[in-house]
Amino acid sequence: MNDVMQLYPLPGQERRLRGLYLSHDLRQHGVAGGRPFVYSNFVTSLDGRIAVAHPTRPGLMVPKQIANERDWRLFQELAVQADVIITSGRYLRDYADGRAQEILNVYDDPQFADLKEWRVARGLPPQPDLAVVSGSLRFPIPAALTTGGRTVVIFTVAQADPARIRELEAQMGKVIIAGETGIDGKQLVQHMAELGYGMVYSSTGPRVLHLLLAAGVLDRLYLTYANRLLGGLSYATIVEGEVLEPAVGMRLNTVYYDPYGLEGLGQLFVSYDRAEGSA
Repeated sequence: MNDVMQLYPLPGQERRLRGLYLSHDLRQHGVAGGRPFVYSNFVTSLDGRIAVAHPTRPGLMVPKQIANERDWRLFQELAVQADVIITSGRYLRDYADGRAQEILNVYDDPQFADLKEWRVARGLPPQPDLAVVSGSLRFPIPAALTTGGRTVVIFTVAQADPARIRELEAQMGKVIIAGETGIDGKQLVQHMAELGYGMVYSSTGPRVLHLLLAAGVLDRLYLTYANRLLGGLSYATIVEGEVLEPAVGMRLNTVYYDPYGLEGLGQLFVSYDRAEGSA
């Protein structure tokens, strides 16, 4: 794959796209301060859209105008380093309906064979486990997601339907309460630590990012800024929820310029670390 230009930290230099986020070696952080290292990732338009209205169905979708294979490569490099990937009931519904693909494509796509080898070389399971965050529990568990010994852990709230909890426990074995009326980010991550997870990748949407930020448990945020403006009245941005008090400070970690993405329009790959003492 063509090179990107490292703009920060200085000095600037050319870097290969393939292996760019693997070189961040996230697993070196391990369990810090008694809890897992938690990170997330989004691709956004210049006007802050990560999702827009689906043209034919209710709900939102990642805009095709900013989705691109170079960003997707880096998404995979982040996912492959995880012990567990946070997802949502919506993702499972879409997967069951054939509208969503496997989060980590190391077995489905030959172009990611090197990532499969990366996990094997480190003695990791073939796929990270899945953590489903849901208050309603209205989703199926597709059999394909539990092959190869993969564990699916469901995190819900105390007010969830007890009958549905029993159904899922009979099917999956692990349903964990992580809040009363809403998922509590600190409880969520503490339960993950107790389950032995050291690297937690949130691949779901803006409400989960909000609960992680509000709880002060997000350690790193990756953003791809695609050089397009989308507009539209129905959309999602990277964080949705109440105003964060105090605001969460983030420190710049890396910036790379990709001149080849989006048919030559280009894009920025940026990562931030949560500032010490923030949130």
